[in-house]
Amino acid sequence: MGFAGAMAVAMAVDALIGWPSALFARIGHPVTWLGRLIHSLDCAWNRDADAPALRRVAGVAAAILVIAMTAAIGWAVQSLLPSGWVHVVLVGVLAGPLVALRSLDDHVAAVADPLASGDIAAARLAVAQIVGRDPATLDDAGIARATIESLAENASDGIVAPVFWGALFGLPGILGYKAINTLDSMIGHRSERHEAFGWAAARIDDLANLVPARLSGLLFVLLAPNRSQAWACMLRDAHRHRSPNAGWPEAAMAGALGVRLSGPRIYHGHIADEPWLNEGARDPLATDIFAGLKLYRRAMMLLCGVFVALALL
Repeated sequence: MGFAGAMAVAMAVDALIGWPSALFARIGHPVTWLGRLIHSLDCAWNRDADAPALRRVAGVAAAILVIAMTAAIGWAVQSLLPSGWVHVVLVGVLAGPLVALRSLDDHVAAVADPLASGDIAAARLAVAQIVGRDPATLDDAGIARATIESLAENASDGIVAPVFWGALFGLPGILGYKAINTLDSMIGHRSERHEAFGWAAARIDDLANLVPARLSGLLFVLLAPNRSQAWACMLRDAHRHRSPNAGWPEAAMAGALGVRLSGPRIYHGHIADEPWLNEGARDPLATDIFAGLKLYRRAMMLLCGVFVALALL
């Protein structure tokens, strides 16, 4: 846990500053740079004419190349930094853009505010920025449900997982994880084009999130107003989710808020008949999004505090 202090710095930097929109417009973001590399490999190596087995091998090679290259850059930069507390601070500052604390909060609040005021059209536009389901099919409860699910899952993928690997390995850890997560989001889905090529990306992402997802769920449980209900819901329903990892933070959040999440939804005109998490509970409202944000903020503060304690020890 030699880099725990650096991850506390990274979380503080992102929460206070984030990635300024002017900077994004000028140079993009480290994740968009990764995205361009992955897109280039997808275009060059994922050939429709190739057999599925060959496309799977190409996908394995692409995933290894992107992860190894990204982690190597992190290691090279980290090795050039001065030692001591200066090293800790600089690693944290450099890692800050790879933590999505502020961005996630902003995107979720952008849904909650118009939904609470009754502007469902604006809420649908905002929720379309963070979920893949068809927003036109969502009523108030559907918007709230999709937003809370995204908050829970992205708290794990966008914050807990990056800083977990960063606390273990520093810049190579957090950069390597972001490469894994970006690979999964771009090519790790079961479409006709990426079923074979994205196989390795999806499997590696599942492994990388195994511990962070459960840690995220535990953080929500510990700070839930009704810990026993959140704990019971997480243990009972996490495995019902289609993802081996996302069910843990989502089920914990469902139990903590006393609402039902997941369930049937529409993607690109097709109904996905997903099971309910916390089935039998009421549907969420806009007020539950605000409650979820409050729980999320407290959980991230607790995680940051744990990193500070580990650094001082």
